[in-house]
Order: sequence, then structure tokens, then C-alpha cells
Amino acid sequence: MSSHNSQASPTTLRIERRGGDAAAAPRFRVLIADPISKAGLAPLANDPRFELIEQSGLADDALARALDDVDAVIVRSTSQITRAALREGSRLRVIGRAGVGVDNIDVDAATERGIAVLNAPAGNTVSAAELAFALLLALVRRVPAADRSMKRGEWDRKSFSGIELHGKVLGLVGAGRIGGEVARRARAFGMQVVAFDPFLAAERAKVLGIELASFDDVLARADVLSLHVPLTDQTASLIGEKAFRDMKEGAFLINAARGGVVDEDALVRALNDGRLGGAALDVYATEPLPADHPLRTLENVVLTPHVGAATAEAQQNVAIEIAEAVRAALGEGDLSRAINAPAIGGEAMQRLRPALDLAERLGRLAGALVGVPITRLEVRYAGEAAEVLRPLTSAVLVGTLGGIVGRSAVNLVNAMHVARTRGIAVTRTRLADHGNYAEYVEVSVGDGRTDLLVAGALLDASHPRVVRINDFHVDIRPRGTFVLLRNRDVPGVIGRVGSVLGEAGVNIAEYHQARIARGGDALAAISVDGLPDERVTQQLAAIPEVKDVRQVQLD
Repeated sequence: MSSHNSQASPTTLRIERRGGDAAAAPRFRVLIADPISKAGLAPLANDPRFELIEQSGLADDALARALDDVDAVIVRSTSQITRAALREGSRLRVIGRAGVGVDNIDVDAATERGIAVLNAPAGNTVSAAELAFALLLALVRRVPAADRSMKRGEWDRKSFSGIELHGKVLGLVGAGRIGGEVARRARAFGMQVVAFDPFLAAERAKVLGIELASFDDVLARADVLSLHVPLTDQTASLIGEKAFRDMKEGAFLINAARGGVVDEDALVRALNDGRLGGAALDVYATEPLPADHPLRTLENVVLTPHVGAATAEAQQNVAIEIAEAVRAALGEGDLSRAINAPAIGGEAMQRLRPALDLAERLGRLAGALVGVPITRLEVRYAGEAAEVLRPLTSAVLVGTLGGIVGRSAVNLVNAMHVARTRGIAVTRTRLADHGNYAEYVEVSVGDGRTDLLVAGALLDASHPRVVRINDFHVDIRPRGTFVLLRNRDVPGVIGRVGSVLGEAGVNIAEYHQARIARGGDALAAISVDGLPDERVTQQLAAIPEVKDVRQVQLD
């Protein structure tokens, strides 16, 4: 027997304000942990549901304590949201990064705790692209060195010979938002652009005037190599000794992406021995760049202190973007900006909400009925919404695991993680179609030897149904509290069950019985008002014809 407490829709991140009148006070507290554009925070500041707490410079225990009393935190790149900082954040549900990189956030720790990590990838696109091109121009025309010479009172024209960009090859490693904007500017300067980006569609490359090529080909052909990739296990030290050997002699390197993408020791050697003509960097493996770092001493290097997004426009844009994302996540359950959760939000979320709600209820039903430790779970889906399968699986897990680890311990963000930590193998399958049902969801759980199958369908958005429990075909509204009986199909059972419930003061709202064959096993799904206590369940189980009794609360 399994009893479940009332829960919100699976697509909603619901955080109740501690104490006070919810109608008179803000529902959500948001910590602004780094300096953020005031104008950019307007989406939150102007919404009465939100209270903003501005406290910059918090670290260690002070930050951990602050995070324990807020629903969300917004940071730039200064505050470090570590595993230790999250140790007391029982209320925290959202971390917002005003920018694209999340190097200063322990995403794994956040995911384990069910905290959505959001970023603002678009707000600083133009500023970052313009800086990359400014670095390129400053490097090839030796602008910083010429400026220093002039300020010393010199007039040394012969020492600052550069190169034209027209006709040169710009090689891009990564051609996403920022790389694409750099390509547009390079084309305007008459450059040929080649790029290595396995995720860039050929049609998009054609629009941008980019020739797609292999990584080795880009290195070999580029007069200027510009990097626009995130720092991952695959890109760490991607540009190192081998890459520098494979590049054109005298080529230039631009890095305004992430410092760890370049092996800085190898870069210094390539600059010193003349293999590279120069480098311009805005990002570094260690920031701030150590005062004694050899890059600071080289004449053929242009350095800036990570200022790619340091424009008034970019700061306001990323602040607006992340403020809107935090507001949508907390207020509407929109996780489309989360980097560690199924991307679903906006119109898609509204369209898919009925399927996700059905999926969570099927998960609860399966978890209540399975009767064995769960080591495997499979979700199968038939319907037109191809994008729903991943979040649908997470919603099923929310329902199933909630009865195991507790409702407050699992949500759409950490459902897959919780399943992995418990050794549950999760698979998902897209079905071609399923008869007359526009959308059909099937959930199979168990230990591989004893498995349970439940299935549901949407007749339309407002009419979800449970249509199958193991071999029994049923038609049950997945709402409220159910007592589910497996019994022998003989006369008098329904009457005896009704008598037990009636004598206990339990009102029957609906009584649905299904059987496979006359006189064999039958399945009764009884919708009741309230939650029967253990004594009632024991009395039902004592009826001779009843083989099994379970109860589940699906709301």
C-alpha cells in the first residue's frame, strides 16, 4: 500500500513563502549576489510576487546562509556557487547566471539538489563579437604598441607594420551565436571564413557565408584563428602543442571564449619561437591573470581583463534576459532556459502540460502498484509532440520516485540524477502511433523479472485517462484517491467491498471493474473521497476473494 501527499503539476517549480500572508507579501525572494544592472532587473523589481535582496561579496558560510533563505540567486562571474555554498539551500530552486558561462557554478551539485541553473546566452552576443574583432584589429595593426610608443613621445612609424585583413582566411572553432556574428564582421572586411563546428547546419553556414571544414583543415588554412567554444572536457586545452604545430607559420590567435581552451604554456612557447605571429586574449585559465605570468611580458600579445560583456548594452541585456528567465521559472515553471533540466517552456510548456501532468500521475500509480524494488523504468510515447519525450520521462520519474524518496526531494531538474543514484536504468521510446489516441503514454517499471505496466491517454487536453494496468484495459480518470483491488471475478465481491467502505464512512465516487475472462482475475479501481486508513485496507484484504489491495493519491 502506498499513500501520497498532494503535489503540484510536474511542470511547476512551486516554492511557498515561509509564513505571512501570501496575498500581501511577495511569494519569491531573489538574492542578487553580484552587481547587476538595475534597469535590467526591472522584470523582477516590477513584479509584486518578487522581493529582491542585493548583497554582493558574499562567500563561504555567509553565502551559504544567504542561499538558505531565498528561492533564487542571480550572479555574474564573481560569486562562486560551490557545493559547499549550496549545502544549506533547502529553499533555493533557481540559480541565474547573467551571462553565458557557468564556470563559477557547481552545476552537478545544483542538479543533485533539484536546483535549476539558468543562463543568459544571447544578451552579450554583439558585445562579445565586437570585442573579438577589436582584439583582431588591435593585434594585426599593432595598435596597443603604437599607442604606448606615442605616449612615450615617440614618432616611430617603421616599427608598427601590420597586415591587411582583406583576402585573409579567418578560421573559427565554434560558429554559434558569437562565432556567427564574428563571421559577419569578417565577411564585411573581405575575409574568407572557414569554420569547424559539428553542430552548425549547412543551411545556416551558407546564410553566414561560412565554409564548413574539419578541425585540422581549419588549423592549416587560417591566417587568424578565433575561438568560440565553451570550456568542456572535450575542449580543455584543445589548442595546444599539436594545434600550434599544425597552424600556419605566423598565424594569429584570438581567444575571447574561455581561457582553459588554450594551453597557455604551449602558447607562450609558440609565441617565443615565432610559430605564431601573435595572440590576443580576453580570457585565461586562471583569472585574474597572475601578475608574473609570461604572457604579460610578450610584445606580440594583446591582453584584456575578460571584458567581452563589459558594455552598458550587454550588461543591461543579460540582466533583462536572466531576470525574465528567473521570473518564468519560479512563476510559471518555465525551464526552457535551464541548462540542467528538460528544455520546456513558454507556449510549448502550455501545450505539453496535460501530457506531463498525465505522465506524473502514471508514475505515481506505477510506483504505488509495482510491489518490488525498482531497477528499471521505461517510458513509451505516441503522439505528435516529438520534443516531449525527454521531459515526459522526467515527469514519470517525479511521480514514481516521489513515493520512494519523498515528494520534496525530486523534481524535473534532478529526476534523472535521483534515478541514476538509485541504480534505476531509464529508457524512453517513441512509438509511431497508438490507435485512436492522439497522445498515449506507457510506463513499465520493475526489477526485470517482475514488472508492472500502466498506460494513459489524452482524449483531449481536459480528458486524461488511465487506459491500462498490466493486462487489464480500464477507463479511469487519474484524479483523487483510489483503492485498487485485484480479486476473483465471482458474485458478491463488489457488495462486500462496498459494505466495508460504507461501514468505515468512506464514500465511493466511482467503482470501475475490469476483467480479462469470466471467473478469472478482476481489477477494481475505486475512486473514494478522502484517504482510507490502514484499518480499512486490512479489512478489504481480509475479504476471501480479494488477492491484493493498494491505494494511491494521484492529485
